Amino acid sequence: MRRADRLLKIVHFLRRRRRAVTAKRIAEEFDICTRTVYRDIQDLMDSGVPITGEAGVGYVIDRQYYLPPVTFDADELEAIGLGISMVRQWTDDNFSAKANSALEKIHAILPTNLQGEMQQITTYSMPTRVTLPWTVSFSGLRECIRTRRKIYIEYSDEGKRVTSRMLRPLALIFFSPVWLLVSWCEMREDFRNFRLDRIHVLEYCDETFEDEEGKNLTAYMAKESDCHSSI
Repeated sequence: MRRADRLLKIVHFLRRRRRAVTAKRIAEEFDICTRTVYRDIQDLMDSGVPITGEAGVGYVIDRQYYLPPVTFDADELEAIGLGISMVRQWTDDNFSAKANSALEKIHAILPTNLQGEMQQITTYSMPTRVTLPWTVSFSGLRECIRTRRKIYIEYSDEGKRVTSRMLRPLALIFFSPVWLLVSWCEMREDFRNFRLDRIHVLEYCDETFEDEEGKNLTAYMAKESDCHSSI
């Protein structure tokens, strides 16, 4: 990887994190030594990127910081086009509109020599008859995940038994053609996955929750990783 590309990726990596990230973690992510991380971070700071922190503690970036527009190569545009096509086919109208808006913004910043590439995308996601409809609001769930707002649901399991749950919604994961809501279930005191097409009642609660260690998405992903590695 070119150093210029790595510096750009480090900025994106830091912007996706809410907490300070250690040099060791950055080194692991980019397969470099910590000494290189220190040098890269210092060069970014010297160039005006608003990173704060220090060696041994960790680094954070001002989340209001935005990089100038970047260009894409033909394969990257193909991947973006496929992703937008999948959003259109497998989410809801609100999220689909956001995908279309993103596509328009990408069109607006593309240099002339790449404008034609977006018209020649040949990788698509198409609707199928196995789509499983749901009645809950996909965008509403995304907002609850983003704002850490608890939800109440009534849910039918595989045996058609109906239960009610109070949840901390953490993520939406797509296993075609099923969408799963990853949550911390307060009744079970553990992580649970709920199929959107089996949620019959969804209510947004006034109560919010903290990003509590052991009950958040990071803990869920670590648990899933441990399960897969033991198979």
